Amino acid sequence: MSVNQLLPSPELIWQASKVNVLEGKAGGVLSGAWRLMLLGDGSPTRHFQLLTGKPVEIELIAMAPEPAGPGAGAPPPPEIVELDGPLLRRQVWLRCGDTTLAWAESWWNQSQADAYLQQRELPIWRSLTAKRAELFREVDGLALVAAPWLEQRFGLAGPFWSRHYRFFRGGKELTVIREVFSPALEHWLGPAKLCHDLQTQ
Repeated sequence: MSVNQLLPSPELIWQASKVNVLEGKAGGVLSGAWRLMLLGDGSPTRHFQLLTGKPVEIELIAMAPEPAGPGAGAPPPPEIVELDGPLLRRQVWLRCGDTTLAWAESWWNQSQADAYLQQRELPIWRSLTAKRAELFREVDGLALVAAPWLEQRFGLAGPFWSRHYRFFRGGKELTVIREVFSPALEHWLGPAKLCHDLQTQ
């Protein structure tokens, strides 16, 4: 795949209500460790490094103008309407050693991306906090998603747990980020404990 070719966003299988996510009521089917990973406001790259004892490597898939049409995959999170255009979308794999632990995509105003992502192979968290600037992270969504290319890369069957959140700086939305987590994390976090009754979560 070309480094400039965006992957289609994964298909949404199930999605928690935003009210339940914001009130901390979503994810009742998850174990405590998985709830912290998916709904906590910490950095996943920092968590991955602490869990595995290995540095997180970022593999850039693409950073390109936001596509339109059916080839773009699932709709982006609704919160991107708060970003000024034109928009860029960045997609990456996150690896610790030989194990791919997550896939992520993020949406940026083009000038903001140029300012904050000068080293585009660095984790976003590291890029944004390089000068110890204060950031606020708000988790807005929890979902189960599926895509054949995720199964191929993770080497495991889906669906996969996903979340999306926003970074704010100075009260203004800076970026929207969607992450999809590999079941390989169960090696460190234990079973996610998915149950079949998701409709009430």
